[in-house]
Order: sequence, then C-alpha cells, then structure tokens
Amino acid sequence: MLPVDTLGDSIGPRARISTGRPDTVDHDLEVFPDPAAVAARAAGYVAGLARAAVAAGSRLSFAVSGGQTPWAMFRALAAEDMPWASAELFQVDERVAPAGDPDRNLTHLRESLGAAAATVHPMPVEEEDLAAAARAYAAALPARFDLVHLGLGPDGHTASLVPGDPVLDETSALVAVTLPYQGHRRMTLTYPALARAARILWLVTGADKQEPLARLLSGDRSIPAGRVQAGHSLVLADAQAAERVRGAAAAHRNGDQG
Repeated sequence: MLPVDTLGDSIGPRARISTGRPDTVDHDLEVFPDPAAVAARAAGYVAGLARAAVAAGSRLSFAVSGGQTPWAMFRALAAEDMPWASAELFQVDERVAPAGDPDRNLTHLRESLGAAAATVHPMPVEEEDLAAAARAYAAALPARFDLVHLGLGPDGHTASLVPGDPVLDETSALVAVTLPYQGHRRMTLTYPALARAARILWLVTGADKQEPLARLLSGDRSIPAGRVQAGHSLVLADAQAAERVRGAAAAHRNGDQG
C-alpha cells in the first residue's frame, strides 16, 4: 500500500512514510497508546517550537483546528514551559454560529487556554457579510505559519475542507466560507493558506479514523486531507487510529521476507 521506512510492532517509534510522488507530502508518524498520550506529545512539541521561536527572537504563529484531542493538548500545555506571551493563535476553521455557542471552536479554545496569555485571532463568523469577513481574516494572516494543527474526519475531511464542497477548488483566496456541513456553514483556511505552513501537526485518534489515516499516508488525493501541502508533516495517532496502517506495514515486511 505504501513504503514504510520503519514501523515496529510496538507502539511508539517514529516512521517516515513516503509515496515517492512529487504531488504528495512525506509524513513522520508516531503512534501512542491513547488520545491522552497523543495530546501530551503534541503539547511538548508545540512548547518546544514556541521556545525555539523565542530563542530566535521571534513569535510562534500557530493555526489550530477544533476537536477533543487539541483541547486536551492545550490543557496539557499548562504543564509545559510554554511562552504564551510569544504565541499568536489563528483559527483553521470555525462554524458560523453566535458568540459563546458550544458548537464554536473558539468557545472550547478559550476554555482550554484558561488564563494563558496567548494572542488569539478569532475567525469573524458573526459578521453579516461572511465573504467580506473571510477576506479581512485572510488579510491578517501571517506570510508563513510556524505550525498548523489539523484533524482528520472519518470522511477524509480536514479543516472544513469537506468532500464535494466548492471550496476544495479554491486556488487563490486564503479563507473561504463553505456550504452547510453537519448543520453549519463554516469559515475555513483553504489549501493555499495551509500551504503557508512550515509544519503540519496532525492529531488523529479513534477507530473511525483507520481508513482515512491509511488514505492520508498513502497520498490519496481523492480525500480532502490528501491534498494538503506543507514543508513538514508530523502525524500523531493513537493505536486505534493506526491499526490499519500498522497492519499494512506488517504485511509489507512479511511480503519482503517471503
């Protein structure tokens, strides 16, 4: 299915996974026992990047998606040496809903951050003219993201780039508004905006992610997640999500030995 440099039977080692095709991204994959371990590893990774940015006299520009695992990551960052005052957070996507709505990613992001002194740039989804609001948010984006966090849906979507939505074909606008999906229109970064990422951090947990994770790592561009481009991609997955990938790796090794 896909060439795997090394992916042992035990949970934990990093594997470099490459399709060998120029239109896809190579991924570093790390597998952990459960979502809590994924969140803890992600927190350490983010804090390390933030400290490196400060040491270089800069700030961390970090775009974050929604989901249970990233909220756990932000809570885990409370135990890290995280220079929040030097971090700027942008939203990857947001549901069009009122302020404080429990469906809003921003609601959960602020709850997870607690008293952290990070600068947060919310997507302006409460504006009447959403197209103009998307253009305004795009104008405020950095020329380069140090890090973009992405999740992966069971249908292969990432950010709010969902199968069949016209936003998938956007090649110039950095921010766009989708058609309704699971009850809400969304504002989302587009592929051109995600391509500004120096690094992508994928957090993938749960048995329902086995197929889309395998397709992402195999460079399957028929799913929205498979079309994301970035300088470097780190995939942190739990054992349930990675079960199919590890099985394919084991079969690949056995075939080589046969």
